[in-house]
Amino acid sequence: MFYKDERLALFIDGSNLYAAAKALGFDIDYKLLRQEFMRRGKLLRAFYYTALLENDEYSPIRPLVDWLHYNGYTMVTKPAKEYTDSMGRRKVKGNMDIELCVDAMELAPRVDHIVLFSGDGDFRPLVGSLQRQGVRVSVVSTIRSQPPMIADDLRRQADNFIDLEDLREVIGRPPRDQNASEPRNVAYASGR
Repeated sequence: MFYKDERLALFIDGSNLYAAAKALGFDIDYKLLRQEFMRRGKLLRAFYYTALLENDEYSPIRPLVDWLHYNGYTMVTKPAKEYTDSMGRRKVKGNMDIELCVDAMELAPRVDHIVLFSGDGDFRPLVGSLQRQGVRVSVVSTIRSQPPMIADDLRRQADNFIDLEDLREVIGRPPRDQNASEPRNVAYASGR
């Protein structure tokens, strides 16, 4: 699936990857993830996308964001929007799809292979456009959770599908306290 001399870029939809790993019962070790893809090719960039609640005194995702920023990841964040739905429940919205798409399109002429960590079907047109530009696209998500975390049309569009479960031994660690993980932070739809 990978060639040692190809230029790689990783695009990580933070909340989507978190949800997929949680559904499989493990946490991602981002140091190991980066090392794994450096081993597979010439890693040019590793982008991580997430929305942040700025008015919280402490955000459980802040230490992760800071660590990633200092350890080789390009962080793309924006403030999440808080609102109350019609049932009176507090909800958080913070979609990063546009930012991810723009960055992928801009980087496409400089890479041979993009690895998208998301199962969101909204990315299918992006994958098709990247492929038309000559970029191979691998998608990392899972079909082994109930329900599956990847949209079928995204899986079909990708050049390669990598089930996150198959990476568990390479990039995973046992989950820590569930309350200390990536927060209620923007639990977007998984894109099925």
